[in-house]
Amino acid sequence: MRGTIENRDAFLNKIAKKMNRQPEETIKEPVWSYQPQWAVHQNESKNQLVELIKRVSQSIHTKVIETDTDHLPQILNQTIHTYGGGRIVATNDGRFAEFGLTEVLKQNNVYVWNTEKGHENIDRADEANIGLSVCDVMLAESATAGFFHDKDKARSVSLLPVTSIVIVPESAIVPRLTQAMKMVEDKVATGEKISPYINFISGPSNSADIEMRLVVGVHGPVKVAYILVQDV
Repeated sequence: MRGTIENRDAFLNKIAKKMNRQPEETIKEPVWSYQPQWAVHQNESKNQLVELIKRVSQSIHTKVIETDTDHLPQILNQTIHTYGGGRIVATNDGRFAEFGLTEVLKQNNVYVWNTEKGHENIDRADEANIGLSVCDVMLAESATAGFFHDKDKARSVSLLPVTSIVIVPESAIVPRLTQAMKMVEDKVATGEKISPYINFISGPSNSADIEMRLVVGVHGPVKVAYILVQDV
């Protein structure tokens, strides 16, 4: 049953009045004279940002593997076997083909996300040992993989399997969240369609809420590996 909205305008008008504003008044975004968020790691080279990712990844229990586009198929295949192979699920991402990984997916019987199969996709991801995905932006400061999800690049692939293997194009590396959100703002400004769900993941899920004891793999993958690919 579809719900109804009642007294919305009256409620919003009251809130606006309390804030000394006119209803539907447009607020001009301030221009800050000092914006330190842009200065952090601003002048670091791509190689320096890669080294930062490698260093931070150690503290978040994430393995980092470096390669180039020519050796990526071999490295991905080796990484899959390192983590035990078995049932594998991958996002339906055209970049797998662009990186020449189609044959690797076939050899390892990888299930590719298929929206036509509905909930079966989630069941496959839940039963998988490994999830394969390609990140859209990598935050060097925190070694955080950013995903701009859609119907084909579902978050279940990086959330439900025991192990998450993330392919990270070096062209997608930015210093920090500041630059990543600027990417989204630019898309909005130009009227470009943006992802309905944006997800940032920093290594395996973990929690130290109970007696300050760190437990890894609380509500997501137990193991995470980044494959950094020199694509520029």
